[in-house]
Amino acid sequence: MNPTEQLRHISLAELAALGLQGVAYIKPMVIDDAAAFAVFAADGTQIGALPTREAALAAMRENDLEPVSLH
Repeated sequence: MNPTEQLRHISLAELAALGLQGVAYIKPMVIDDAAAFAVFAADGTQIGALPTREAALAAMRENDLEPVSLH
């Protein structure tokens, strides 16, 4: 099967996973009674927490993650 045919037979789960490893989002949270900004992978897995939004964004970029905005 050629690549075009493979794409035509991709499952919804496989389609949803395309590109997920390169994006993340941050969410303000309270951790141990202190304000923090948690970093989440596109699938919702928390991968870190930092004290400021700027630090969270910097950490994402240092790790080749593209910050995305959620609405």
